[in-house]
Amino acid sequence: MKGIIRFSRGFRLAAILSSAIIVAGIAGYVVKGGFNLGVDFKAGLMQEIQFAPKALSLTFSGAGNAQIVYGGTGVSLVVTGAGGENNTHSFAFADFATLGALAQAMEEGVPGLSVELDAEADAQTAWLLQSAQGNPQLGGAPYLLHYLKPDSEPVDIADVRSALSALGTVAVQALGRPDERRFMIRMEDNDKTGEVPAEKVIAALQEQFGAGGVAVISSQYVGSQFSKQLQGQAGLLMALTLALIFAYCVFRFKSQFAVAAVIATAHDALIMVAFIAWSRMEFNTTTIAAILTILGYSINDTIVVFDRIRETRRLYQDDDYEAVLNRAISETLSRTVITTLTTMLAVLSLFIFTTGSMKDFALALLIGMAFGVYSTIFIASGFTLFWEKRIKNALKKKQPAAPAAPAQLSAG
Repeated sequence: MKGIIRFSRGFRLAAILSSAIIVAGIAGYVVKGGFNLGVDFKAGLMQEIQFAPKALSLTFSGAGNAQIVYGGTGVSLVVTGAGGENNTHSFAFADFATLGALAQAMEEGVPGLSVELDAEADAQTAWLLQSAQGNPQLGGAPYLLHYLKPDSEPVDIADVRSALSALGTVAVQALGRPDERRFMIRMEDNDKTGEVPAEKVIAALQEQFGAGGVAVISSQYVGSQFSKQLQGQAGLLMALTLALIFAYCVFRFKSQFAVAAVIATAHDALIMVAFIAWSRMEFNTTTIAAILTILGYSINDTIVVFDRIRETRRLYQDDDYEAVLNRAISETLSRTVITTLTTMLAVLSLFIFTTGSMKDFALALLIGMAFGVYSTIFIASGFTLFWEKRIKNALKKKQPAAPAAPAQLSAG
């Protein structure tokens, strides 16, 4: 068996190692108090905010309705009259390079519009940011536009956590470069007073960092009923995935291969659960997507190896099953390693150059791909060998015992 690796020697050790990791994962789940659930799986708020001072305050008291539309290259105001006429007033940043010039042009160009300049008149319009907070329909309440200078001082994340400490359990994560002053805030909604959680977060931040100095880039809120429904759907999705894998493998292979494929797939899912529990990675819909991606990748690799085992068994009918198994895995090893490494290189670039949930997604894929190859070689294949030995032992027990030799009569 030159050039063939005896993978079967490591099947027993792999089973012990995997069992230990899975038990440690269950222990971590219990010790850590469950998963670090994201806002997708529990009622709460997720906001991306940026600390940026006020630039312009807009109010409208003219006829009809006025709505502001912010773009990366300019600001437009759409005024709808009582007769259904639409007047769009566009102000390109290329034509108005400073906030002072933009404020003057907007106030002179739109009847009934009042613009208060809160920043320096020579500040660049290219520094403007749009906040998702507030209604873009202008009226008596000021609508704020924010700006951020390129050389702004970073905001310490510890100060942000301190400002929100009175609200209870609030998770704060820094995003992007320090000079961008962007943060992701997640807060569980346990309040019974009916106050909107988003308003509580902004009020707490403005109390410490100044009124109007917080721009809400995005805001998502998940209700308790929707979060419970999403948890049930996630569990059902995982169970359905395993059932479909089993049905496919029964149709394509023997039952022992189908059971082995399901065990290996469930093994990969449990390994991912152990990693998520101990690393305290946020468990959200992105994490579910990562786990399902790993299950698909793992079963594809398992089916390739099983195909080679079936083919090798036809070619080497005189060899025992353990030798066939080692030969088939050795022949597909280079394909498995090359495919996995090239895929991991692409995922590694995501892990290095992204942030937030996408970075967690890439990390989960890297861990899952490594264990997917491991489970195909040692868990799925090892189970088929265990099944084959059980069948042989059962057949030996059913065979009738050989008749005993007749006793020889002693002389005399």
